[in-house]
Amino acid sequence: MSQLPQIKIPATYMRGGTSKGVFFSLTDLPERCQVAGEARDNMLLRVIGSPDPYGKQTDGMGGATSSTSKTVILSKSSQADHDVDYLFGQVAIDKAFVDWSGNCGNLTAAVGSFAISNGLVAADRIPHNGHAVVRIWQQNIKKTIIAHVPITNGEVQETGEFELDGVTFPAAEVQVDFVSPVDASEAMFPTGNITDVLNVPAVGEFAAASFSVTMINAGIPTIFLNAQDLGYTGTELQDAINSDEKALERFEAIRAYGAIKMGLIDNAEQAVARQHTPKVAFVTGNKAYVSSSGKSIESIDIELNVRALSMGKLHHAMMGTAAVAIGTAAAIPGTLVSQVIASGANSSVTFGHPSGTLKVGAQTEQVNGEWTVNKVSMSRSARVLMEGWVRIPSDSF
Repeated sequence: MSQLPQIKIPATYMRGGTSKGVFFSLTDLPERCQVAGEARDNMLLRVIGSPDPYGKQTDGMGGATSSTSKTVILSKSSQADHDVDYLFGQVAIDKAFVDWSGNCGNLTAAVGSFAISNGLVAADRIPHNGHAVVRIWQQNIKKTIIAHVPITNGEVQETGEFELDGVTFPAAEVQVDFVSPVDASEAMFPTGNITDVLNVPAVGEFAAASFSVTMINAGIPTIFLNAQDLGYTGTELQDAINSDEKALERFEAIRAYGAIKMGLIDNAEQAVARQHTPKVAFVTGNKAYVSSSGKSIESIDIELNVRALSMGKLHHAMMGTAAVAIGTAAAIPGTLVSQVIASGANSSVTFGHPSGTLKVGAQTEQVNGEWTVNKVSMSRSARVLMEGWVRIPSDSF
């Protein structure tokens, strides 16, 4: 019996922030995959190596974690005053599912670099030396993001001395600005409250409980809880959470019922098909701890600790979009995030995460009693790891 051959698709494997993924130019995809739908999803699943009941993604480009099971599709922007359209697909590891409901803030740091190197940014917008300002239209969430990409001799500068906790080696710094992550037509606090009570039914050995939460839509929909309400110190590393299946089940229940309260889904069963959003995070004050790399983080180094879950697991560092939510919530009085900061609400904070620390700044204001955020900024880095083609069986999609 004859077998169909593999096909090859131009692709670039890139690290952006503390994530990595497979990047494509839209026009390089097979024609059927240039539009949203089953063919595109199936192609990306096969590229990444999902669904994989072994949870390893051995037969694909994925790294078997939420931060390495990612895909990006880029094209010249159809929006005025923008350079590139950025579409992000979060690929489930053990399910045949691609989640298009949110953005990846970490991979955003690599979007500008890819766009410049692949001719998606007009040549007259790229200086010979300095920083190219790449105007990104994030298609998943319909927002503008600005990436300040370092340029040397007309080409993207990827090497440098900037160190990012959660990334082993230094690289060039890329400042990323999330512009108006909550626009005037949206509610930053979906329930209208800065804090709420979230009722969660019994889950396994955990009795039904009511949690104080801040639910915010900035960067990505996020549910913040107090670490002590969950029985944690707030300085936990990945294994303390991810090795506890019962705790993960409770976090998923919190996420599902929080999503209902935020108006993202109608019932808890729908959360299965919306794995990427909302995120769940727990916070505490500036407690000292030892990071996953063995680095000592002193209490004076940070203003608070945050631990966040992505795709059902505690993240090894911090999602960029969740950092937007953290920075925004930290700048607004009364949120659970600002409450744990000794000095109160602050427009710029450094927080601890499992891999180290991250500084984020937010420009917020209250207009007619409603909070909004004009810009959230942070520094990341990005680097091409490999470029060429990915190969998949021609009947994959």
